[in-house]
Amino acid sequence: MIQFFPHHKALRDLSNNNITGSIPSTIGNLASLQVVDLSKNKLNGTLPVELSNLPSLHIFDISHNLLSGDLPNSHFFDSIPETFLSDNSGLCSSRNNNSCNTVMPKPIVLNPNSSSNPLSQATPTAPSNMHHKKIILSVSTLIAIAGGATIIIGVIIISVLNRRARAATSRSSPATALSDDYVSQSPENDASSGKLVMFGKGSPEFSAGGHALLNKDCELGRGGFGAVYKTVLRDGQPVAIKKLTVSSLVKSKDDFERQVKLLSKVRHHNVVALRGFYWTSSLQLLIYDYLPGGNLHKHLHECREENSLSWMERFDIIIGVARGLTYLHQRGIIHYNLKSSNVLLDGNGEPRVGDYGLAKLLPMLDRYVLSSKIQSALGYMAPEFACKTVKITEKCDVYGFGVLVLEVLTGRRPVEYLEDDVVVLCDLVRSALEEGRVEDCMDPRLCVGFPMEEALPIIKLGLVCTSQVPSNRPDMVEVVNILELVRSPQDSPEVELA
Repeated sequence: MIQFFPHHKALRDLSNNNITGSIPSTIGNLASLQVVDLSKNKLNGTLPVELSNLPSLHIFDISHNLLSGDLPNSHFFDSIPETFLSDNSGLCSSRNNNSCNTVMPKPIVLNPNSSSNPLSQATPTAPSNMHHKKIILSVSTLIAIAGGATIIIGVIIISVLNRRARAATSRSSPATALSDDYVSQSPENDASSGKLVMFGKGSPEFSAGGHALLNKDCELGRGGFGAVYKTVLRDGQPVAIKKLTVSSLVKSKDDFERQVKLLSKVRHHNVVALRGFYWTSSLQLLIYDYLPGGNLHKHLHECREENSLSWMERFDIIIGVARGLTYLHQRGIIHYNLKSSNVLLDGNGEPRVGDYGLAKLLPMLDRYVLSSKIQSALGYMAPEFACKTVKITEKCDVYGFGVLVLEVLTGRRPVEYLEDDVVVLCDLVRSALEEGRVEDCMDPRLCVGFPMEEALPIIKLGLVCTSQVPSNRPDMVEVVNILELVRSPQDSPEVELA
C-alpha cells in the first residue's frame, strides 16, 4: 500500500519495490509534486481522478503494473508518453482507440411473433410486411455468414504465414540470428534484412545466437534507453549488447548510422569502446566492450563491507571518470545521463564511462522526453532540464559528476526516500560542510586510512560542480587539474576551493 505524506516533495521514486494495492487519492493533495515513478510494481485498480489536479506534475511513470480503467481527464494525461503507461493490460487510452467507456450498440432483433412490431405498423398490408421481414432476416443472415467466413479465411492465412516464417527462421544459422530478425552479412542484396556492422577487429558472428538477447540469464541491467545483455563473439571475446527501447524516436537509418560511426571513433582509457551496431527499422543494437568489474553503483551500494572500495580506489575512480568526460567534451559529446550505474570497472578496477552520446542517436528526442527517459537518474539531473529557457550544455554533465563525487565519498545515494522525508545528498553534504562536521558524512567504511586533507577539497569540488547556476560550475578540464593538484600537492600550489 502506498502512503503519500502531505509535505513538500517534488520527486517520488518508488519503482521496483513490489508495491501492491491501489494508488491513493491523497496524492492529489501534493500540489508541488513534479516527478512520480511507480513503475515495475504490482499496483492495481484505477488511477484516481485527483491526479488531474496536480499543476506541477510532468513525469508520471506507471508502466509494468496491473492498473486498469480510463486515464484521468487532463492535459497532462492527454500527452503522456506511451512508455509511461506500457504493460498495464487493463489501462485504457482514447489515443489508442481503446476507451473503457465504449458502448457497443445493441443489435436490432425482429420478433416475427410480436404483435407490436414497428414494421407491422408501418404498412397496412400484412403479407407484404412479412415478405419484407423475411428479406431483412435473409440479408442479415448472409452478412453474418460472409463475415464469419472472412474471419476464418483470415485466421487460416495468418497461421500459414506464421508457420512459414518460423520454418525460415529455424533454417537460418543461429550464429547470425538476432532476436526475430536475420543479420545479413550482405545487406545490400536484401533491403529488408538487418544490417550488422563491426568496427575494427572482431568476428561479426555471435556464438550464443539470437536467443541470448531474449534470455534473462544474459541480462546485465536496464536503463532509460534500453536493456544490456552479455554475449560472446565467435573469436571468444565477450561483448555487451544494448538493445534500444526507443526505436520509435529514431528519425532515420542514415542519421543513426552517421552518429554511431562518430561514436565508434571514441577511444580513451576511461571510456567504454563502441564495437559495432545492428540495425533494422524496428530493432537497434549497440555493441560495446564487456567489462567484468560491474558498475560503480553495485560497488557502492550492494557490496559487503569487507569488499568495499578503498580510499585510493575511490580517488582513482573519480579522477578516471573526470578524464573520460573531459575527452568526450573535447569532441563535442555530451553524456546527458551520467550516474554511478553508467560507470563500469574493468578487471583492474579502472573506471570507464558508458552510455554516452545516446541522445544524439535520437534526433526527435526533445528535452521533455529526454528528462523522462533518464528519470532513473533522479538526483543527478541538472536543474536546467526543468527550465526550457536554459540551454543544455556540457555543464549538465559537470553537475552529474559533482553528485557522483559526493556519492563515491559518502557511500550514500543521490536521493534517499525515508518514511516521511526525502534526503538530497547535495543538500546534506552542504549543510554538514557549513556546520563543520564533514567527517559525519563520509562513508563509515573509510574509517581506516581516511585522509581528510584530500577528502575535504574533493568534497568542496563536488559541491561547486553541483551549483544551481551552470556558469558557476567549472568545466571538466578544470576539474581534472584540481584533482591532480589534490593528488600531488607537493608539485603544485595549494588548492583552495571556497
